[in-house]
Amino acid sequence: MTSTEFNEKVRMINYRITINGSLEDVWKTWTTEEGIKGFFAPACNIDLRIDGLYEILFFPERKAGFRGAEGMRIIALEPLKMFSFTWNQTPELPDIRPQRTLVSLKFRKIEEQKTELFFTQTGWGDSPDWDKAYDYFRAAWGDIVLYRLQHYFDNGPINWDDPPSRVRPS
Repeated sequence: MTSTEFNEKVRMINYRITINGSLEDVWKTWTTEEGIKGFFAPACNIDLRIDGLYEILFFPERKAGFRGAEGMRIIALEPLKMFSFTWNQTPELPDIRPQRTLVSLKFRKIEEQKTELFFTQTGWGDSPDWDKAYDYFRAAWGDIVLYRLQHYFDNGPINWDDPPSRVRPS
């Protein structure tokens, strides 16, 4: 098997977006409670260290196991450059929910108030449930999360009672 053949069989979700914010501010949106609540979810638990918690709670009022990305861990971080964490599957896919994928973010300063973000999610299995998870997250990251990140920098924190609609970032 050649490396090209192997790469064609490995699924990845990739996005590259430009954000109207400083490198420091974009970094803080992903790595602080205030930042997460401003664009990602209404609640979170973050322990910013290797193997620290990185829980993103979309539905904090629900029972454990149905609140969001619970029990996720920080895998790697290089301040202002790179941040990686685990990510689980949706509760609607109970057979693979306990399994983890890896999200990696790379940050690059373009100008004083412009930052480029490279988003990658890897570690996908190969089954009908994994196909559903991949399709779900490909849309969720692009149409919701990364759009809301841009919205946060252009318009301010998300109003969780009336979040912005889905629009794929440019």
